[in-house]
Amino acid sequence: MEGELSAAAEGAPGLPSGGVGAHSPPTLLPAEVLDLDGEEDDLEVFSKDASFTDMNSFSPVMPTSPLSMINQVKFEDEPDLKDLFITVDDPESHVTTIETFITYRIVTKTSRGEFDSSEFEVRRRYQDFLWLKGRLEDAHPTLIVPPLPEKFVVKGMVERFNDDFIETRRKALHKFLNRIAVHPTLTFNEDFKMFLTAQAGELSAHRKQGPGLLSKVGQTVRAVALSMRGVRSRPEEFMEMSDFIETFSQKINLIDKISQRIYKEGREYFDELKEYGPIHTLWSESEEDLADMLSGVASCIDRCGRATEKRLSGLSEALLPVVHEYVLYSEMLMGVMKRRDQIQAELDSKVEALGYKKAETELLREEIGRLEDRAECANSALKADWERWKENMRNDIRSAFSDLAARNVRYYEQCLATWEAFLTSQNDLHSKEPSEDTL
Repeated sequence: MEGELSAAAEGAPGLPSGGVGAHSPPTLLPAEVLDLDGEEDDLEVFSKDASFTDMNSFSPVMPTSPLSMINQVKFEDEPDLKDLFITVDDPESHVTTIETFITYRIVTKTSRGEFDSSEFEVRRRYQDFLWLKGRLEDAHPTLIVPPLPEKFVVKGMVERFNDDFIETRRKALHKFLNRIAVHPTLTFNEDFKMFLTAQAGELSAHRKQGPGLLSKVGQTVRAVALSMRGVRSRPEEFMEMSDFIETFSQKINLIDKISQRIYKEGREYFDELKEYGPIHTLWSESEEDLADMLSGVASCIDRCGRATEKRLSGLSEALLPVVHEYVLYSEMLMGVMKRRDQIQAELDSKVEALGYKKAETELLREEIGRLEDRAECANSALKADWERWKENMRNDIRSAFSDLAARNVRYYEQCLATWEAFLTSQNDLHSKEPSEDTL
């Protein structure tokens, strides 16, 4: 994969540096937006007690509204007859005396009978998505839940969020929900349905019904104890999974770093192109004999600059998000394997205890039976989801790199055609000039 990336995303052709003349600055993804961090000190949350009183309440969208008509067309035009269509859009900033956060509008259209209406519109903040992800992992510990974008550590910015970052996160949240929507099991999770349909106050009350602090602490302590104990004999197929995940994580992280560096170098090259166009234009004004040629060079630089801008936009929109999503997936997979091992370790500990205890053997056997059923279900769920995930991963990465290669081919062809046309015109011009011999 590294070879494909290097071959598909080499430096731009043409001049080592140049400019785009009077061309307006591009709207590209800033480099700092790509510097995401998973730390807890996020500007989004200034207080631990989240209040939902300032959010829009749930209300079904009336079918006569323009928004409803647009979404209805999109919903009806789905080629594979999806029965759950979700859109995340319209980010909105909320500033209070104690916290600053962003909410996103979530519009859901469905034909499923378990929903009370065919259309819902709610607003959710990032920590609501975190809650949903946690609930899905609790309910389905060995299913591969899609990853969420990391929290953003704001550097030197206190009063507002960066617009490009908000848009990047919106796209990631949109993908997160739609991946859940097409998952054969997660899509029918009750918490997922509540997330899509509940009023802000109703969702807040539902969240409080989860396990209490002491219960969570107890579960964490037990999970840590089981992880320290480890598993004695992990089945061969899960050993192969674990090896695959480790290798995949190393490679996808390396590709992510290379992709980021290519994008950064491409931006630096583009910035140089923006400077060289005006330089050649000014030069042409002071060199009368070279004016036409210098103006032609400036025009070529401008065209190559526009092609470079388009290439960088495609890189930031098509390849970088896909690669980084699978970096997050690799971390998710390690968590899934750890939870599977914890289930097996709990079963192993009970089987071991049965051999030492003389009393309460009947109770232990019953508990072992329940744990065996749980382990079997967990293993079956992981094996089924594993094949599905690998197929999706291969399709996504193949599509991303194929698209990148096609964009690069078009980019090189455009730049080559631009300079060939200019050189041809110069040769034709010189061939028409009379030589000294003819004079």
